[in-house]
Amino acid sequence: MTAEAIEAGPRAHAVGSGGDGPLRIALLTYKGNPFCGGQGVYVRHLSRELARLGHTVEVIGSQPYPVLDEGDGLDGLRLTELPSLDLYRQPDPFRTPGRDEYRDWIDALEVATMWTGGFPEPLTFSLRARRHLRARRGDFDVVHDNQTLGYGLLGDLGAPLVTTVHHPITVDRQLELDAARDWKRRASVRRWYAFTRMQKRVARRLPSVLTVSGSSRDEIVRDLGVREERIRVVHIGADTDLWSPDPAVPEVPGRIVTTSSADVPLKGLVHLVEALAKLRTENPDAHLVVVGKRAEDGPVAQAIERYGLDGAVRFVKGVTDAELVDLYRSAQAACVPSLYEGFSLPAAEAMATGTPLVATTGGAIPEVAGADGETCLAVPPGDAGALAAALGRLLSADGAELRARLGAAGRVRVLDRFTWARAAEGTAALYREAIAARGAGR
Repeated sequence: MTAEAIEAGPRAHAVGSGGDGPLRIALLTYKGNPFCGGQGVYVRHLSRELARLGHTVEVIGSQPYPVLDEGDGLDGLRLTELPSLDLYRQPDPFRTPGRDEYRDWIDALEVATMWTGGFPEPLTFSLRARRHLRARRGDFDVVHDNQTLGYGLLGDLGAPLVTTVHHPITVDRQLELDAARDWKRRASVRRWYAFTRMQKRVARRLPSVLTVSGSSRDEIVRDLGVREERIRVVHIGADTDLWSPDPAVPEVPGRIVTTSSADVPLKGLVHLVEALAKLRTENPDAHLVVVGKRAEDGPVAQAIERYGLDGAVRFVKGVTDAELVDLYRSAQAACVPSLYEGFSLPAAEAMATGTPLVATTGGAIPEVAGADGETCLAVPPGDAGALAAALGRLLSADGAELRARLGAAGRVRVLDRFTWARAAEGTAALYREAIAARGAGR
């Protein structure tokens, strides 16, 4: 349903409660497609599990719109579209909208920010969300923002605000600055990430912040200046019914699988490509399947060409959930080569399938993947040689026993610690804390 239709239609009857009963939740996401990054995956799975707990969850999102699950027990889950101008859509990213597309001053601000090299969506979505929520005052018990951190979400939204910060985007900014080749690129990076100044200011004023790992909590305190007592850690995880072992799926010799949604330094994909080149000198069967879009230019494309790996690196996108899970099941190794992660869903999902994992120690990855040699093989971030050595151990002729042991231990770790049902329970408890604190304040 569109936001305009809801605002123009009759008021919903207020049936929620801030006590022990079901809650009416507005879950905001300025980018929600589960195929474009971890935030979309978070919204999809958290909303489903909150609905299964009996809560009413209305996901309010912009393009690319969230994909929500359907089925028994999910009658209280729905999507409300809050459209932007969709300036970064394919196949014409950074497009100039037609005159008839402009609706108001927020649209003009969105275009002007893009034209001057900035990223407008966190600010402009927050302004649209504020207008929408104020028009529907009384419809929700709690508002949950998924890392928008825009000025529009400050002030009275008609319900207490809980904000998820997966990790501070200032980390991404610094890694891109470190990788910039010249002053022009550094200037471009600074302008693009100018919105992080807003996010810092907003974060410091938030009463309730939720994050996904202890590492992210520490980064939020240090980089954003949020007081530690305002932050709660609620681990997320894998859909362990979907991401599960299946011995019927044949193992493909030499196959390594990784997920990388963008060709940016943070994801460390270029180091994995370099590791593959080293690995193939001893194991010609070694090959890499990347779940994500292939960049036509950039560090990864240049490394593939430099090492002659065109036939050994394959990119896949647009696959179904079942196809993606089978891809991981077929691999002899999964790899998370990131320089930093606030949690690492790909690590948890790979482990849930029983696929042995090689992962760096960047950010919160060790919190998810566990100890080296017990539930994964751990290597320093940015070290292609260490990646090659660890992958070589798993892919070697005598690596079957190690693969089986690490895969089984990884599955147990995820089942014990990282499931979406557990994440929903912890998140709902934080909602009730926020509602109680707002009531006490009044």
